[in-house]
Amino acid sequence: MKTDRFLLVKGLKYMGITIALMFTAPVILSQAFKNVGHPFFWPIVIIGGLLAIGAIAGGFYGIKVIMDALFSKKK
Repeated sequence: MKTDRFLLVKGLKYMGITIALMFTAPVILSQAFKNVGHPFFWPIVIIGGLLAIGAIAGGFYGIKVIMDALFSKKK
C-alpha cells in the first residue's frame, strides 16, 4: 500500500487553510464582542461564526483526505 502524494498534498493544503481560519475566527469574534454597540456588530459576529464553522468543517475534511491518502487502496 503506497501513499497517494496528490491526496496528501491536498489534505495538507486544507489543513493549512484550517489553521489560518482557527486563528482568524476567534480574533474577529473577540473584536466584535468588544464593540457590541457598533452598527456592524451582527454582520461581524455572523462572519466570525461562519469562519469558525468553516475551520471545524475544514479540519474534519482535511483529516479525512489525509487518512484517505495514507490508508485507502488505489482504484
